[in-house]
Amino acid sequence: MQRPAIRDDLALRAGYHSPQLDVEVRLNTNEAPASPPAAFAERVAQAARDMEWNRYPDRQATALRAALAERYGRSVGEVFVGNGSNEVLQTLMLTFGGVGRTAAVFEPTYALHSHISKTAGTTVVEGARRDDFSLDLDEVQRVIEQTDPNVLFLCSPNNPSGLIDPPDTVDRVLEMLAGSHTLLVVDEAYGQFAPSSAVGRIDEDTAMVVSRTFSKTWSMASARLGYLLGPSWIVDELFKVILPYHLDGMKQAAGLAALEFGDEMDVRVAQVIEERGRLLTAFEDLPVTTWNSAASFFLFRPETMGGDELWQALVDRSILLRNCASWPGLEGCLRVTIGTPEENDRLLAALQDILG
Repeated sequence: MQRPAIRDDLALRAGYHSPQLDVEVRLNTNEAPASPPAAFAERVAQAARDMEWNRYPDRQATALRAALAERYGRSVGEVFVGNGSNEVLQTLMLTFGGVGRTAAVFEPTYALHSHISKTAGTTVVEGARRDDFSLDLDEVQRVIEQTDPNVLFLCSPNNPSGLIDPPDTVDRVLEMLAGSHTLLVVDEAYGQFAPSSAVGRIDEDTAMVVSRTFSKTWSMASARLGYLLGPSWIVDELFKVILPYHLDGMKQAAGLAALEFGDEMDVRVAQVIEERGRLLTAFEDLPVTTWNSAASFFLFRPETMGGDELWQALVDRSILLRNCASWPGLEGCLRVTIGTPEENDRLLAALQDILG
């Protein structure tokens, strides 16, 4: 028997991955530097003991959606949850993308926007950011006028640069989209680390959603839990696409437990922001170019050696950063996740030793 052929558009594509190595300091995947509070783990353990394991979970995750709605001052019908924000984005593209449809992205940006869109059979059109990685609204206008995309992605803070769009960006893009049938997707995976958000712009008459995740703010990368906020009519359409019982009972319980520790998580976000400022200040004394970040990471480029060379020198000291040197528009760049103060100090010492 011959092997079945996969789709032609997938045959030459590589899967998305973030290389992992066995190191002592791992600052490459934007995970939270600390685990959730101990009381959270106990709450989840109790939920496991109380779980009716022989029963299917609530298909619509109503309790979790209601808790998120209360946190944001929205209605439960305006909340959708999935297995990480990537599944949320995938569900959006299965619903509003597909063969014969297009999605617009502005590079460099989060690679999964293009990857997920293409996997869903959607044609991806790319606009370019400015040399400083900021969003060029003239370029956004050009892409809209020339391609009339079905979905348009914004990412703020942007990954991998960490830059946040000016507060009026969403309104200006929505003005460009007036009269179109384009869905605007604002990816705010790192939104809680930033000073502004598009969440307040959501209403029933605007084809816009904001996606977020529990992985960063809530220290729950292992749980794979994400969500979006948007008009109820969009959420209704997404429920037509998801698999039955796609969000398991333990994941729903973990999300509910996390939301009970909002004050503790806010403190941890503040600590990451403080450490981000400390690291960015310290980097000013190194021979590197940095980009000011509103996320839990930042991008930099060494000036006295190549990015690949510096990445390897850090790995040799058991420190792992994200090597972006081969990404389009990011030649020589590395991305560092904000770690614990001890991890950050070790990174600084290593950079001072390597760069002199």
